[in-house]
Amino acid sequence: MSPELQVALIAAASVIGAAVVAAIPALLTLQRRTTGAVAAEGTATREALDTIARALNTRIDDVRDDVARVREWQAGHDAEHVLIGRQTPRGDT
Repeated sequence: MSPELQVALIAAASVIGAAVVAAIPALLTLQRRTTGAVAAEGTATREALDTIARALNTRIDDVRDDVARVREWQAGHDAEHVLIGRQTPRGDT
């Protein structure tokens, strides 16, 4: 191998080594920032999902209450038909 080639290879390795050494702190900082941003986004996502879950549970409870009121009305309506001597409108007892 010629001396010029050896010098060029050593210079190239030195430049690459210096670039890696200079890039390590920047990469570590970037990793910390990224980790912090992901954690913050995860918290925001969990809070949003909790809010949606509470709203959905409230809506489910409202529907259950509505169904209970309709069933109560149906029972009263069926009782009225029994009292007046007619068969219930639904045909079942």
